[in-house]
Order: sequence, then structure tokens, then C-alpha cells
Amino acid sequence: MTTTIAAFDVDGTVTDRDCVVPFMRSVTGARRIIPRLAARPGRLVTVLARRDRDELKALAAAAAFRDRPYDDLASRGVDFARTVHDRWLRTDTVEALQFHRAAGDRVVLVSASFEVYLRPLGEMLGVDDVLATRLQLADGVATGALDGPNCRGPEKVRRLHEWIDGQCGARNNVRVVAYGDSAGDRELLADADEAHWMTSDGRGA
Repeated sequence: MTTTIAAFDVDGTVTDRDCVVPFMRSVTGARRIIPRLAARPGRLVTVLARRDRDELKALAAAAAFRDRPYDDLASRGVDFARTVHDRWLRTDTVEALQFHRAAGDRVVLVSASFEVYLRPLGEMLGVDDVLATRLQLADGVATGALDGPNCRGPEKVRRLHEWIDGQCGARNNVRVVAYGDSAGDRELLADADEAHWMTSDGRGA
């Protein structure tokens, strides 16, 4: 029988909001992240003008996480994941996730959210694995850089294929059912055998 992999985006799909900025706020204690983003304001203006979300996220990660011990970030990640689990989950999408679990399908979260809080959230949801944006560490301390590309767009597909190759042999050995809600999920949904665009009114298209 063909193995079914159910791949879920998180922000706006499993949750009802973006989680990246609230997590940064929880770490920094700052109400607004943008004033902290760059030592040179010109760089931030250029990034915003280009609408380069990957570069903006890299700048924000540097401002929020540089020189913070990973143990502290991991502890904050667990607390934040608990908040997301208890307050911000979308009922309709979580029901779909539970349906796939009950059917014996393998469930993976594939998201631009940070792995430091998404992995404990995945454990709470009982998924098989989490593929997310990682933070670079040096001697147990966050450098402020991302460890590899921001996990959105084509990177979601690349990371999922890499995971499937390791777990199931090859992409053509599995049936992928994908759930997403935004432009950052377009490639993931286009690659899927069955795609669900999760609309803001709670309906899968």
C-alpha cells in the first residue's frame, strides 16, 4: 500500500495567526521588533522595499536571538508552544491532522516557524516529525543567524523531499497530502498529490 504523508503548514493553517513575531516578542520582551532589526537603518529600508521576507526574517532573528543560550530559548520555546497549543490552534485543521493520525498516515509539520518552539508543539500534537526554520548555534549559544534557509516556498518542498527520501525511499513511493494557506505554501501545495488551501473562514479549498 502507498504511504500517505500529510504535510501541514503552521502559521495560519494549524494556528489561526502568525507565530514567528509573537515568539520573538516573548524572547526579547519588546513590544515591537522592527526598531531592533538592523544597526544600519538603510539596510532595513532596502529589505522592506524589496519585500524580501527571507532577509527580513534573518535580520529579525539576529536582533532577537544573538548571544542567547540555547537552553533558555528552548525553555521559552516549550512555554510558547504550550500557549499556541492551548489558545491559537485552528479547530478545523487540527481535526484534519487528527484524521490523518487515526488513519495511520504519517504527519509532518513543514513550516517557516522556528523549530525551537515548533518541535515541542509537534510533540503535543503527536506528529511524526517537524521540518522548520532552525537557529544556528555555537557552543550552545545562538549566533543570531539562521541554520540554513528560511523554511518557506521551495525550501519547504526540498526539506520534505529530503525527509521522504530518508524515511520512505523516494517521493514517488508516497502520496503527499498538503495543507497551507499562503504564498509561502504555494510550492508545497503544487507538489502535493492532494492539496488543501485552508481559507480564513475555516474551509479547505
